[in-house]
Amino acid sequence: MVRLGLLVNPDAGLGGRLGLKGSDGQAELARSMGAEDRSGPRMRMMLEHFSRIHREKPHEIEWVTSQGRMGSDWIPEDLQASSFIHVHESSSETSAEDTGNAIEKIIESEIQLLVYSGGDGTTRDIVSALESAGSGSLPVIGVPSGVKMHSGCFASSPKAAAEVLSAWIHGDLLVSSTEVLDLDEDLYREGKWVVRLYAEAFSPNSPRWMQGSKELIQTESEDEIIEGLSDHIEQSLLSEDRMIIWGSGGTLSSIGGNIGFDLTTLGIDATMGRNQIGTDLDEARLIEILDSHDDDVTLLLSPMGGQGFLIGRGNLQLSPEVLRKIGIENVLGVVTPAKLLTVRALRIETGDEDLDAEFASKRYMKILQGYRTTRILPVSVD
Repeated sequence: MVRLGLLVNPDAGLGGRLGLKGSDGQAELARSMGAEDRSGPRMRMMLEHFSRIHREKPHEIEWVTSQGRMGSDWIPEDLQASSFIHVHESSSETSAEDTGNAIEKIIESEIQLLVYSGGDGTTRDIVSALESAGSGSLPVIGVPSGVKMHSGCFASSPKAAAEVLSAWIHGDLLVSSTEVLDLDEDLYREGKWVVRLYAEAFSPNSPRWMQGSKELIQTESEDEIIEGLSDHIEQSLLSEDRMIIWGSGGTLSSIGGNIGFDLTTLGIDATMGRNQIGTDLDEARLIEILDSHDDDVTLLLSPMGGQGFLIGRGNLQLSPEVLRKIGIENVLGVVTPAKLLTVRALRIETGDEDLDAEFASKRYMKILQGYRTTRILPVSVD
């Protein structure tokens, strides 16, 4: 018998499409602005995929979870008859304290691994609760559901989490330590990128299915490279008829600054010719400006160092609807040589299976790495 813990932070990821830069302390605001659940449905997606791929002796798996929003509400109907034990009852509003209480009850049932859905803040709360209970070495698998996921204990997608779990149960994966990282969200909302190492966690080791932790790329100077990238974009893409959607990150912010724009480092912006027509845009505003534009559109994105995510981490404003309006053929990656050393593939996780499949069918995407210099990298959709 394999006994597994299951826990959901139902508020994780709520602020993503609204451009709130995180959900810590923002859940009530996000829901008042129309945010829809993200974390629970992604846990359900993981369970559905797991039930399809792991058919060997399902009766020998016992799940331990919370009754309500932090667990049972997200169990698919066809699994309701399976072995789920409720050892905790979710409150109507959840907090870090609720997470700690739920973890305490779940590990009392002597689980062998915990599967949870949330973001970096959730990971910090869970690891802290495990350490307080003397279970710091318990393996965990994170279903990525927050706005930002820098920690290495997350799978690259809900389906990837199911694959990792199945492989671990079969004894095909070893457990190793990984970093628990998180942004200071108060500074993040001010446009400051401060990532801290908080702890270590233990997860099944799978380079294919686990995302790894984000790397902060530091170089002596790449000013000439940035200037070359700026010149190329200014000469090749800047026109009165073309809308450019600028993704987040320091690389694109620096390029935009060289051209004359005041871009947000951590948000999504839009320009037309020499005019900046949108700053720190949320999903609704992106859809609005795209619907009003009939000419060419280019989406510039810079992959996340270490992980390689182009879509799905820190840019949830680029929802499937937004991406379809832009067109996947109009996505252009931009990367400096230093970051390129840590990126072997462009990882895509839109949250929409059909759209993910469209990206996967491309197999390769072009990225700009210098003045009139491009490179082709494989597309990875897990």
